[in-house]
Amino acid sequence: MIIVLLVLAAAVVAVGLTVFALQQNMNYLFTPSQVRAGQAEAYKTFRLGGMVKGGSIERSGDSLKVGFTVVDADGALPVEYTGILPDLFRDNQSVIATGHMAGDHFVATEVLAKHDETYMPKELKDAMEKAHHGKAVAANEAPQ
Repeated sequence: MIIVLLVLAAAVVAVGLTVFALQQNMNYLFTPSQVRAGQAEAYKTFRLGGMVKGGSIERSGDSLKVGFTVVDADGALPVEYTGILPDLFRDNQSVIATGHMAGDHFVATEVLAKHDETYMPKELKDAMEKAHHGKAVAANEAPQ
């Protein structure tokens, strides 16, 4: 009976540690309006998804630092990224950035861009629809 209890206790500890480790490595996806509403405050790192605001891309002349604004229908969030951006990164295109908040702006460690004009990742489309209470978000429609 003692051996069975020890094996059971070890299994419970193993499952608990596994769940804890997986939870620490999860990156949740939020839109700018969700971040502004405080829904991402509990997460150290998360993914930010939306559209790159037209005319907001500012490249540093002496480094790989880039600043841009990610928008959805109800919010906007400035993003700072240092590195090489994907070839398809441009104004009015879907983007998903992984990173963290630093004050009032998002510091990205990775930036992903969509692969063609009509595609919006399902995860991003679902998050944007959820953020806007079920209103459909067209894949090629850029908020103003």
